[in-house]
Amino acid sequence: MATFSSSELLQAHTELWNIGISYLKPIALRCAINLGIPNAIHNCGGSASLADLLAVVPVPEHRKPYLRRLMRFLAATGIVTLDVPSADGCTTEEASATGVYHLTPMSRLLVDDVDVHGCINDLSSFVLLCTTKYHIMASMHLSAEWFKGEDRAGSEMPFKTAHGMTMWDALCHDPQFNEVFNTAMASDSQLVLNFVVTTRGDVFDGISSLVDVGGGTGSAARVIAEAFPHVKCSVLDLPNVISSIQPVDGVVEYIAGDMMDSIPPTDAVLLKYVLHDWNDDECVKILTQCKKAICSRNPASGKVIIIDTIIGSPSKAIFETQVSVDLIMMVLTSGKEREEHEWHKIFMDAGFGHYKAKPVMGFLSIIELYL
Repeated sequence: MATFSSSELLQAHTELWNIGISYLKPIALRCAINLGIPNAIHNCGGSASLADLLAVVPVPEHRKPYLRRLMRFLAATGIVTLDVPSADGCTTEEASATGVYHLTPMSRLLVDDVDVHGCINDLSSFVLLCTTKYHIMASMHLSAEWFKGEDRAGSEMPFKTAHGMTMWDALCHDPQFNEVFNTAMASDSQLVLNFVVTTRGDVFDGISSLVDVGGGTGSAARVIAEAFPHVKCSVLDLPNVISSIQPVDGVVEYIAGDMMDSIPPTDAVLLKYVLHDWNDDECVKILTQCKKAICSRNPASGKVIIIDTIIGSPSKAIFETQVSVDLIMMVLTSGKEREEHEWHKIFMDAGFGHYKAKPVMGFLSIIELYL
C-alpha cells in the first residue's frame, strides 16, 4: 500500500484544485479577447496600467472594480506579465492595481493584425473556437457514459452523445459555428505555414503544383503560392465549403470534390491537420488517392506533405499538448494523434515506400512521404 508524507498530500491537494478548476483559463482568456484586452495593451505600445485599461475597455462604471481581478488572473497564468515598480511589501491587490501589464508571446498572437515573421495573424479565433457552445468540455462531461456505451460500431463519438450530431453535421447546420471554425483554422494555418516556408521551405523544392486537400478557405495554400510563385496551388474541399468562398485574385484555385473519391493530378499533396480526423482505414484510403494523384503527374519525385502530430516529444509541455489534442480527437472524431510506428504502418499500408519526418513548430511535425 502506497504511503505519502503530509507535504506530498498537501501538494496533491493544491494540484487537484488546480486541475479541477483549470477550465477557468480558456474561459478567462475568451473573456479577455471579447473585452479587447490584448488589443488594448498593444495599442498602448505593448504596456498598459490598470488605469489605461479601465479607460478603454468597454465595461460600465460599476463593473470596473472587477477588472483588476481578471488582470491578476491573466498575469498569474502567464497570459500577460505584470511589472511592479516596487514590490517590497506590496500586496497582490496593490500590485495588480499599480503595476504595468505587458503582452507575452502568447497574448501577442491574440492581437488584431499582429505581424509574426512577416505574416498577419490573429489567433483569438482559435480561442473562441475552443470555448464555443460546442466546446470540448460539454462532450468530455459525457465521456464516462460514452466509454460504457454499447455503440459497437464506434461511430458515435462523445461529441455526438453531447450534441445529438457529429461535429461535421454541426458545421453544416450552424452557420455561426462554421464561421468560427473556418476562421480559426484559417488563422492557425496561416501562422503554421508561414513558419514552414521560412524554416523548411526546402520541402517545396522541385515541385510546380500542389493541392491542399481539405484546405478550407485556402489560407495555407495562399502562403505557399505567395512564397513560391512558380508553384501552382489549388485547394480541394467539399462542395459546401468551396461554394462559400469568394476568390479575389486567382492566386489559389478552388476545386470542389471529395478526397475519398479522387484528388486532381499534382506534384505534391498537402495534408495539414487532415489525417488525425480519420481512423487508420480511412487514412489509408485518403493516402491511396494521394498516391494516384502524384503517380499521374510526377511519380519519380512527387510526394505527400503532411503537417500533423507525431506523439513522443521529450518536452513535457509539448508531449502534454500532443496527448491533449489526441483526447480532443477521441471526443470529436474517429481519428487520433499517432506515434511514429502508427504513422509508419498506414504509410506502408497505402503503398508508400519511405518518408522523412522532422519537428517543425512546437507540437507539430512535417512529414515528407514518397513512393
